[in-house]
Amino acid sequence: MEFRFETDYTPKSMTVMAKALRKTVRKKHSRRSHVFGGVVAVLGIVLALSAEEINFRLVLTLTAVAAILLALIFEDRLNGYIAYKRMLPGMDSSKVNFHEDGYHSETPIGASDFPYDNIRMIAEDATYFILIFSASHAQLYDKRTLTGGSCEEFKEFLLRRTGIQCISI
Repeated sequence: MEFRFETDYTPKSMTVMAKALRKTVRKKHSRRSHVFGGVVAVLGIVLALSAEEINFRLVLTLTAVAAILLALIFEDRLNGYIAYKRMLPGMDSSKVNFHEDGYHSETPIGASDFPYDNIRMIAEDATYFILIFSASHAQLYDKRTLTGGSCEEFKEFLLRRTGIQCISI
């Protein structure tokens, strides 16, 4: 059986990849960062409320609190945007064929073969499958372009090849 995907990497798709990494391999680190950021934001707000007058220090504190809260709220978008900007030119689209013994990826600048044993986790959302290799490396596949079978058949195929269950994010 052979499955094929054609995927375009966009800031939106990279946001999905960042979310998948945050909810799987980066879960503990992300939780700690959110707790720390929340505590710092609350302390900043308490300091601001205890100020007797509006001055530069108060404005600076509130600006820092706003920046922390925005970073926490838009974390996936920020990480996805940064990852998109760091991509090598020509890596913004791929065509991938999944075979029994591995998968073959072609981009405008080259081709690569990958074994299934490098996959650490598998995640999916409504639009994409995400193969996760480490805390900073993953590959994304657009479900809308899947040929060779259904999404359920592809998940079963990956489970047989990797022994890893697909996680919904």
